[in-house]
Amino acid sequence: MARTRTPQHGAIAVEFALVLLPMLILCFGITELGRSLYLYNGLVKATRGAARHLSQQNLASPPAGQTAEGIRLDARSLALCGAFDCSGQEPLVPGLTLDMISVCDPVLCPATHSNVSTGEGTTSLVSVMVGAGDTAYAFTSVVPWVVPSINYSPIAITMAASTN
Repeated sequence: MARTRTPQHGAIAVEFALVLLPMLILCFGITELGRSLYLYNGLVKATRGAARHLSQQNLASPPAGQTAEGIRLDARSLALCGAFDCSGQEPLVPGLTLDMISVCDPVLCPATHSNVSTGEGTTSLVSVMVGAGDTAYAFTSVVPWVVPSINYSPIAITMAASTN
């Protein structure tokens, strides 16, 4: 049986070209959204670690050799670079600065964090926030024509403060 040849030279190349652009856009989009979620997760974990450190400190009467302001700076530094001293270290998340991180505790914010009523009585709270006000963390997209750059809403973690 002889095969008949139809004039379809280059048809596969044209079909490939038509499918390639949507596939590239989909691939870049998935990659950028994954990178965005990775950075957001990094911010959440850094904020949680700083709040945990702050919750274990008694800021009303700090230990000898420490001040409440020093403990607050330690918590902010933990959120920034994962260490108490960030000199010479890169931030955990690119573009994050110390100005983007704020803390609130029973001493600094007594109206909202001191003697808060719960179902079991009262407790004091500590909070660490990344991106409050004009200092929102901005995710800069590598391919803005697929996934635009975005500003994350503030990330705040609140925990019960130490009572000792």
